Parts: sequence; structure tokens; C-alpha cells
Amino acid sequence: MNSSSLVISYPKFGLQARDELAFRQQLRDYFEQTWALYELLFEVIKTEAAYYQKPCSLRHPLIFYFGHTATFFVNKLVLANLLDRINPVFESMFAIGVDEMSWDDLNDAHYDWPSVEAVRHYRQQVKSAILALIERIPIRFPINWQNPVWPILMGIEHERIHLETSSVLIRQLPIHAVGSHPCFPLCPDQQRIAPENKWVTVPTGTVSIRHHDPANLYGWDNEYGEHHATIAAFKAAAMLVSNGEFLVFVEAGGYQQPTYWTEEGRDWLAFSQAEYPSFWLKRHDGYYLRTLTDEIMMPWSWPVEVNYLEAKAFCNWKAAQTGEPIRLPSEDEYLRLRAQCSLPDTDSAIGIGANLNLEQYASSTPVDANLFGEVYDIVGNVWQWTETPIYPFDGFKVHPLYDDFTTPTFDNKHNIFKGGSWISSGNEANLHSRYAFRRHFFQHAGFRYIASDAPVITEFSTIETDADVVQACAAHYASSALPIPNYPQALAEAVLHVAPQLGKALLIGCSVGRSVFALAPHAQSLTGIDFSARFIRVANQLQTAGRIRYQLSEEGDIPAFVETSLQDVGLTLADNIQFLQQDPNNLKAIFTGYDTLILNEVLAGLAQPRAFLAKIHERLAPGGLLVISSHYDSSRVAPSERLGGFKQDGENVSSFDTLSRLLSTHFEAVSVPIDLPSLLRDDARHYQLNLCQVSFWRYCR
Repeated sequence: MNSSSLVISYPKFGLQARDELAFRQQLRDYFEQTWALYELLFEVIKTEAAYYQKPCSLRHPLIFYFGHTATFFVNKLVLANLLDRINPVFESMFAIGVDEMSWDDLNDAHYDWPSVEAVRHYRQQVKSAILALIERIPIRFPINWQNPVWPILMGIEHERIHLETSSVLIRQLPIHAVGSHPCFPLCPDQQRIAPENKWVTVPTGTVSIRHHDPANLYGWDNEYGEHHATIAAFKAAAMLVSNGEFLVFVEAGGYQQPTYWTEEGRDWLAFSQAEYPSFWLKRHDGYYLRTLTDEIMMPWSWPVEVNYLEAKAFCNWKAAQTGEPIRLPSEDEYLRLRAQCSLPDTDSAIGIGANLNLEQYASSTPVDANLFGEVYDIVGNVWQWTETPIYPFDGFKVHPLYDDFTTPTFDNKHNIFKGGSWISSGNEANLHSRYAFRRHFFQHAGFRYIASDAPVITEFSTIETDADVVQACAAHYASSALPIPNYPQALAEAVLHVAPQLGKALLIGCSVGRSVFALAPHAQSLTGIDFSARFIRVANQLQTAGRIRYQLSEEGDIPAFVETSLQDVGLTLADNIQFLQQDPNNLKAIFTGYDTLILNEVLAGLAQPRAFLAKIHERLAPGGLLVISSHYDSSRVAPSERLGGFKQDGENVSSFDTLSRLLSTHFEAVSVPIDLPSLLRDDARHYQLNLCQVSFWRYCR
């Protein structure tokens, strides 16, 4: 056990406890341990300048990640109405841009990064606010998704994830930017001889998952649901592939042989010009390995760390050399292999003797050091790539506070890896966990191979079944049995009637995008933003592929499968648009200077609509047009923030009255407001009808 064990110990408590006092103390301890460990990790960075270097061209500099986990806490707790904002500028700047998603904004020109000390001060403010919240929040059992404690747990587990992802980025910094740390020691067993791998036979068997809320430990949405499969017998490598075993592939010219690589792999090779794994360093006296804080002579017995594309190429090469059907395991095959190992009957792999949770070292250990039955490192050491793109289990539901955790990865481009690494903790170390990365990404990840000629699913249906997304798709792109105009199309036409040329335009509340596509031919540039990553994913799919598929409900459990293209509804692809996920409650400063700004059914979802409207002119260029469409639903707005629907001094106050008053300082009305019906389909015979008022305002001063 290393010297940081007091910090990284994982509280041994389940979410279904019944002792309120003990649970509150354990929650406080878990939060403080997580917070302290994350800040300890950043102590390995030697200079403040290193915080502003990009370790990877596809990621933000580390100053972003230092602030991001605190911002995540605040943003989720604000969304849950449990906390007020602490620093709105930081809570916008550090909110989005973690993963290489289409809505990331990696242009440094858009950011005036604060000092490290300013972020430390902010983190301390957030920490104090959360500790105070833990003291006063009601503790109700069971602890499930709807429990007020859940967003606190969500923030803790999110920071545990970033403990690992930030360690990968730190590992990609120049070596002079980091220094050793007593809490993050390397494994001293750095033997240079790789053990010989061997086969383990796994008989035919089944995998059965029934994981539902409430569960005993915190889980992300993709873990819940049901899945059942029968797995054919196969052989599995007893050990992870070591650096020494992978060296044979490198020296055989594996990186120069296109036949071993997938098309995606060949494209990555052309881009990266890689000749060996990313963390290897080739010098005149041989290979070295870059670890978290050091460069050491290559420990050939440690597991190789590669992306999926490299692991796949190795398997193809080894299959060609041996004549056996060697490949990566599927997720089910990994689970079947794990079931054959000697593991305690527990939901978590913490404390079972694996190189996990920093319980051994801040590095890998030899591939023959941690034995579970006949298999080494079935959990821990490094993550293990699988052939399986992440997909939803039956019964999958999205958590409303974090709808972009998993759904953006249901694209057949993010492969699952299993087992955790030496720094995986919290939920990452749970045996139910499911994490996926893009195939060209690096993590502390390696692989083991299997021999099986059983087919493996590498592509899953992208038919939309999420109820909210399906309803939005139908509202935007499906024909209706009722004689009511399509609302998103009608809104676009109403805007163009007032402003035939939009210039630089922004549509807030774009949903799945129809209004954006309809307006695009009349704009110089057009950005559609929405709070929901699920909606943005569909809009992006339409922009790239031109079509979507979704499953409507006809009646009860009777489904109807619909495939719709932009062409089907008279629209075309455009290269002057972009779709971005953003929280309208806290827009980044870069969203400014627009000639046309459209607020589409946004006011009802704003926590402080009055404050938002008071500053909306700052987003427009002089003379710009503001369009507001709303049905003024105030059911989710605090009474003090409602725009209308109440009496003041004995007089009726409508939302439009307040809207006009708030905008009068900077705007003039362009025309008389119009009403547009907005239809939402529940099934073939049940619809919801709203009437949106659309008003037009010119920014005049």
C-alpha cells in the first residue's frame, strides 16, 4: 500500500444503507477524499506554464480540467435546484469541451484562461459550498436516481473519472513539465524479460445482466437495464499483451503493413505517422517508456498501452502468423472470462488485490503479477479493449441531469473497454461499469486476445428509441394526421418573412434541427444550440448523413419504424451551419455579434429568464433582429422569476407585458406578434398542442 492510501481509500458503504448519520459522514469523507486526490494529482505539474500547454491537440490544456470538475458539480447542482451559481464565467468556460465531440470548441482564441491560483480559489469556494450542502441536504433512503443526494454522487464519480483522464493528459506533457511525487510511486519491478503468454479455455456459457435502479453502488445510465446472451466456447490469453509480446509485432513491421489495419486504422496511421505505441520512446540505447512522471528503460513485462486500432492490427497480424482466429474479445466474452475467474462476490473490484484504485502503484505492474484463478489482471493494471461498440441495454434510460454522458457515444465509433487501470477508482472499479472511448484515443489501456471463430457484433442499430428524442424527431420531420402546419418549418418561414437575409445567425433551442436547415440558405453562418446532447446528436447526424431512423409508438406497444431524410421534407445539407450543445442558462462569451438571434421555446427552461432577457442585447450586433417564440409555460420557473400569469398591484400581468418591459431599454418591436401552433405526438391518436407567441425585436441602442 503506497503512502497515499489514506487519501484514496474507497468508503465501504452501499447506497441502500439506513443509517442517516453514518451515511452523511461517509458521503462527506468520500467527497473530501476524491477532492483531495484530484488536487494531489495536479501537484506533479512543476510549472504554472505547463497548465496552459495542450498535451494533445484534440484536448484543452490542463487548466481546463483543473477547473472542470468543480464546474461540473456546480452546474449539475444548479440544474437540480440545490445550489446557486458561484462564478458564472468559470461555470461557462469550464463546462463543455472535455471529449472530442462535434460540439467541442478547441480554439484557444476563444478563451482567456484564468490563473492557476484563481482556479484554486474557485475550487475552494465550490468545496465549501458542497460540504455545506452535504450537511443540510435531506437524506432519504433508498438512494436512487431521483434522490437529492444523487447529483452530489454524480459529481464525485465524475471527478474520479477525471482523476484518470487527467493522469493520461499529464502523461502526455513534456517530461520536464512534471516531477515525481511520493503519493504516486512507480512499480519497482521493471524486469526487462516478458513472460510467455499462454491459453486458457473458456467453455460455452451465458451472460445475464439485470441491473436496475436503485442499486447498491452508484452507476451511470449505460449500466442499467437487461442483457442476456449465450457465448460459444473460446480460448483466451491468460495475460494481457506485454510490451515484450507487442515488440515482436513492431519489429515485424506491423505498423508498415496496411493489410493488418482496418480502414480507420490506416487513416490514423497516415495522420499520426506512428511506428510504435504512443508511450514508447525510441533512443540510441533502446526503447524507454513514458510513465506518469518518469521515462524509464522499457519494462518489457508490463502491459503494452495502445489504442483500439493498434490492438486490432496486432490481433490481425497474430492471426496471420498462427493461423488461428485471433481477435479482441467482445464485451460478452470478457464478462464470460471474468465469470471463470476467482473473484469475490461483490459489486466492486476495489480491495481484491488487483492493481487498481492506486492500491499498488501509480503505474502498471508485470502482466504475471496479479493472478485470479487461471487468468492474470482480469481487472486492473490497464483497461482492456473489446470489439464491442457501446450500445444501450434493454430498458436503457437517460438520467435527466446528465443526458450527454452516454448517448453521444451510441454511434458505433466508441468501443467498450473493461476492467479498469491502476488509477481507476470509484465507479470505474465497479464490475457493472461500462466505459467507451473513440478507437484512436489513448487511455491507460491495453488488451488481451482470444481465439474464436464465433461472429461478433461490431455495429448496432442507430434507430432512435429515446422517448424525448423520438417525439422531437416526429415534431420536426414526420407528417401529421392533423391539419396543423409543421411548427419548426413555420417558425423559419415567419423569421424569413421579417428578415429575408439573416447574416450571422444563432438559434437557441434548435432541438433536432429543422428550423436551422430551413434557415441555412438565407444565412451567412448559422449556429444551432440546445441544452440536450441527445437532440444535438440527431441534428449532427442529419447534417452529416442527411437521414435519421426512429421508432414511433402507434398504439400501446405497437411500434412504427420511420426513416426520414432532409430531402423528404424539402430540405438540403448546408456547409454554413453547426450544431453545438450549450446550456442557455450560462452561454459562453463567444456567442456574440449576431445579426439574427432566435429564442425557440427557451424561456420556460431558463432558471432566471428576467436576467437572461436583460442581457440578451449583448449577443447581438447593432441593428440585429431578436426573435422570441414561447408558450410561456412557467411550471418549472420559481414564482419570483415568472414573466407573467399573476396579478401585481391588483392588475393582471401577462408574460408578453413583462417581456416588452424588459426589452424596451434596448429594443423596438418590429411587428405585431403572431401565434404558431406547436404539436407533439404521443402516439397515432394522442397529441399535445401548444400555442407559441412569436415576437420580433430590433436592437436599436
